[in-house]
Amino acid sequence: MAALTPGVFGQQPQRLSKDELISAAREIIATARYCALITVDSKGGVHARTMDPFAPDENLVIWLGTNPKSRKVAEIRRHSRVTLYYFDRESPAYVTITGFARLVNNRAEKARRWKDEWKAFYPDRERGYLLIAVTPRELEIVNEKKSIVGDADLWTPPTVRFNLGRRRVIPKASSKE
Repeated sequence: MAALTPGVFGQQPQRLSKDELISAAREIIATARYCALITVDSKGGVHARTMDPFAPDENLVIWLGTNPKSRKVAEIRRHSRVTLYYFDRESPAYVTITGFARLVNNRAEKARRWKDEWKAFYPDRERGYLLIAVTPRELEIVNEKKSIVGDADLWTPPTVRFNLGRRRVIPKASSKE
């Protein structure tokens, strides 16, 4: 596996549109399959766990299933800001999405967002299965194979911010004032 490197070997960061960055992020998300969901506990500590998410919807909202009694549910109830981290070791590439999580216990939504391989984990789908919907606030992406790399000086990755349903790309940071 190659290491993630900021603009090495003469590699120049690509200047991509927000739609191109999001498209590249969707590819990484699909390839990675699993992600880490990172939450904050009541004392400010962070907890990460591997999750089996659904593919992002058209607005890049990411849905996950969980046990309503889990620690992550209690943490989301207290602090809805979360991070999702996807990693593709072959490229190497990663996507980090920070956003706001909401807990969804709607029967129709739970039926729509279900994987048959989860039956053993959720024998009582009505009471033992809960959805988490993560609405993105910011997306960061690095993909060396596609020359989507961070700033050579600051290592700041290309970033898309999501505001009121609109997306915007954050310009490359300058290390010179």
